[in-house]
Amino acid sequence: MIPSLSLGFMGLFGRSPALRIFDANLRALDLHPKLVPEAVKLAAMRILMEETNGANPSDQASKAAAELLAYCMVGDVSFAAANGNFLTGEIESRIDAALDDDTSADAKLILLALHANVIQPSVVERYSLEADSG
Repeated sequence: MIPSLSLGFMGLFGRSPALRIFDANLRALDLHPKLVPEAVKLAAMRILMEETNGANPSDQASKAAAELLAYCMVGDVSFAAANGNFLTGEIESRIDAALDDDTSADAKLILLALHANVIQPSVVERYSLEADSG
């Protein structure tokens, strides 16, 4: 099965609906999609597609992934300022849970941000995150 995340032949067909939804979710969180490397977005979509056996992720799964990546990229203070303390607390609970289950999609998304070097140092320090090099 060929994933439906392609960017189109030489850009002629535009972005996939899944990536457009993900970009909109990032924008709704006050993180401009252009600040997220395209490779990170594609990898995030692949992580979500693993959860659905190759199907496009649901809008809710895309939103949840965007929330987690946005938190990791901007840190708790900026995320809370833009999105409120309630959502920030929910994301922090998800991170705590992901640290206990390194096979979850959330854990994979956090590891993606860490390996892609787009994670805020404050998030790395707060959660004592480190990536194994081998």
